[in-house]
Formats: sequence, structure tokens, C-alpha cells
Amino acid sequence: MAYEMKLLTGNANRSLAEEIGQYLHLPLSDAEVTRFSDGEVYVQINENVRGADVFVIQPTCPPVNDTLMELLIMIDALKRASARRITAVLPYYGYARQDRKVQPRVPISAKLVADLLEAAGIDRLLALDLHAGQIQGFFKVPVDHLFANPIIIDYLGKKDLREPVIVAPDAGGVERARAIAKRLNASLAIIDKRREGPNSAVAMHLIGDVRGRDTVVIDDMIDTAGTLIQAVGALAREGARRILACGVHPVLSGPAVDRITTSPLEEVVVTNSIPVPAGKRTGRVTVLTVAPLLGEAIRRIHDEESVSTLFV
Repeated sequence: MAYEMKLLTGNANRSLAEEIGQYLHLPLSDAEVTRFSDGEVYVQINENVRGADVFVIQPTCPPVNDTLMELLIMIDALKRASARRITAVLPYYGYARQDRKVQPRVPISAKLVADLLEAAGIDRLLALDLHAGQIQGFFKVPVDHLFANPIIIDYLGKKDLREPVIVAPDAGGVERARAIAKRLNASLAIIDKRREGPNSAVAMHLIGDVRGRDTVVIDDMIDTAGTLIQAVGALAREGARRILACGVHPVLSGPAVDRITTSPLEEVVVTNSIPVPAGKRTGRVTVLTVAPLLGEAIRRIHDEESVSTLFV
């Protein structure tokens, strides 16, 4: 039996949800997501979703607490409206950086968010470039974990890079950088980084040869751009010919844009998993869309087809 597909979104990234709807030739369902005068989230689904296969598209991006609460309350509203299946589509998973205990008396907030989503009533999760792959194991429901690598690889393949070197800005990003380097037939370099505190990092040493070569720093997110700029400084000192950067999630908080515009970076390539405000879209920032990737995954999940070919 075919169940009707419904797409819903909150206020986090409506433009991406609309792009996904265009890819699927399906309009967004009518839902009111507003605030009471005291700031509490108010949600009302204005059409019938009983028995429907519903996909809620909502990155938990800044303001993280607001977008997360919108998502949780939308899920609760759908569950109480008798939706057959509720899939949370998170192009960006907030609170993902605290995925384990690295020192005493700290939370594992990525697990807490997973528990909240399950308590609200999701039946499955569709995520894009999680900060740590083990977050999938925090859920008891099925998780489809997509990567934006194919989109980034396709773009970089058209850049006419000379003797390209893909650079991991820290040890945690080596696997991601190696996968892209392999597809582009490029060399691999690694920045040995020591973090001194939240949102601060010091690049210590470059492992690999970049002198006179075109380099691309690969990371899953660009927040304050501290890690990125440290990596760029190390590459510049070692004589890299060109320096580009790619980050899937453009958080771009605090001094990020100023740091990028005053650095030797030629270009920063990001996706629209998080909306990039006009004020942050400098000439050096290129935004690629992930709507076709997410839209195709949603279609395959709805049609009960394999999604594994998208896991590249």
C-alpha cells in the first residue's frame, strides 16, 4: 500500500526545504510554527497527516535551542495527529561536538539530543555529515547518514587544481580527507593540532609536502574558523601555491567571516545545510546545494529503496 508523502519544515532553513520540495515535485505542507509572546514555540499542522509518511526538514542550527525545540514540538504534533511514520531530516545536527566524555563532569549532549528526538516520537533519522559517526549508535531507530563528499568532489574536480593536496585540519578529519583525496587522485596532508579550549586551537605541525602545490583544507564544519585559519597559516608557511577550504556546515559564528576575508584563503566552499545570511556571503564564500542529495534520499526512503549508493 502506498502512503502519502508529506514534507514539513520549521523556521531553521525554509529555503533548503523548498528546494527539496522542488526536487521531489511536492509542495511543503501547511504548518504554522510561531512564538507565543513569552517566546514559547507554537505549532499547528493545518492539514491532514493521518497515516502519512512525514519528513520534517529542520537543521538544528543557530539559534540552536530554538530550532531544536521547534523540531521536537513539530514531531510531537505529528505523532498526536496520527502520522504513520515520522522521519527527522537533520542537514545539521546541533550539539554533535560533545559526543563523548573527554574530561570529568561533562555531558554527552549528542546522546541527549538523540534521546529527546526519540522521546518526541521519530521513527527514523536522516542526517548529513555528522560530526562523529558514532552518533548513529545513540539512536534506537534507523539512521541514514549521508555525506556531502560527492557534491564537494564534483566542484573541486572543475577547479583545475595543480598537484592537489587534500589537507585534514586535525587527526579527526583524516578519514574524510583521505576519501576525497582518493576520489580526486590527490595527495594527503595532516595538520597536527593541539586544542587549548572551546573554539580555540593551535596548529603545531604539518605532515606532508605542500610546497608549490594547490591545497584544499577539508572539514565537516566551519564555526569560528579558528581551526581553519591555523591550518591556513601552517600551509602558507610551508609554501603552498593556492589555499582553498571546504566545510559542509557553515556555522560561521563570531569572527569567522573577518578571519576568512583577512586570510590567504582563495575560496571557502560550503553547503546550504545551514542558511548563510547575505551579510556573510563574501566573495570568497561559495555555497553548494545539498537539496538533490537529501531529496533523493527522502524519495528512496519513502519508496523503500536502497539508500546505500548515496553513502559515498
